[in-house]
Amino acid sequence: MTNRTWKLIWQDEFEGAEIDHTRWRLDVGYTGETNGELEIYTDRPENARLENSCLVIAAREEEYQGFHYTSARLKTQGLHAWTYGRVEACIKLPYGQGIWPAFWMLGDDVSTIGWPDCGEIDIMENIGHRPDMVRGTIHGPGFFRDDSIGADLILPDQKFCDDFHLYAIEWEPDEIRWYVDDHHYSTLTPRDVPGRWVFDHPFFILLNLAVGGHWPGYPDQTTLFPQFMYVDYVRVYTTGVNQ
Repeated sequence: MTNRTWKLIWQDEFEGAEIDHTRWRLDVGYTGETNGELEIYTDRPENARLENSCLVIAAREEEYQGFHYTSARLKTQGLHAWTYGRVEACIKLPYGQGIWPAFWMLGDDVSTIGWPDCGEIDIMENIGHRPDMVRGTIHGPGFFRDDSIGADLILPDQKFCDDFHLYAIEWEPDEIRWYVDDHHYSTLTPRDVPGRWVFDHPFFILLNLAVGGHWPGYPDQTTLFPQFMYVDYVRVYTTGVNQ
């Protein structure tokens, strides 16, 4: 973490009995088809609930509305969005072939100008067959999907699924920095991207657990279900710049 003073402006500690719908919306029916994912997202407590002061997102192998897997995706879209600041979450990851957890942000104008022009900031993504590695990336016009820009962090002799870790970005005008457990491992600026820098307007937060996809691959006989993504808290800080 940088030495600047961060002021906490939004948080969810997940200490209540139910998910706070003034903070989060749950996608219902979304399938991630464009990424080749296999799950359907629901708002059922079987897929997203609060338990022991954590948000629990569960990916399950089950027949549901014509799909073989269910999971959940939460987002602050339409409720809360921010321009610049520090955005962090303390998460214990799932694991296994074809499992794909993510903590990320989308430009708040996605519904009007579409993706990737709205911009995407992936604070943390993991593919379950690499339990020692997480990735931080950005997507935008001219650099998206396989051409996204980012970096990986490898945890030596450990697995991210064994414990909680703190995933964060510090986002300022013309710079985004990525951290794991306050270890700074990547910085990107407008000079690093081949297209327009579109990270200068409000973004909302997403948390999801996908099953399958072009990047993580697909579950096989080694993949155990259900898989759980545990989120201890999500916090947003500001330095008072363009909030």
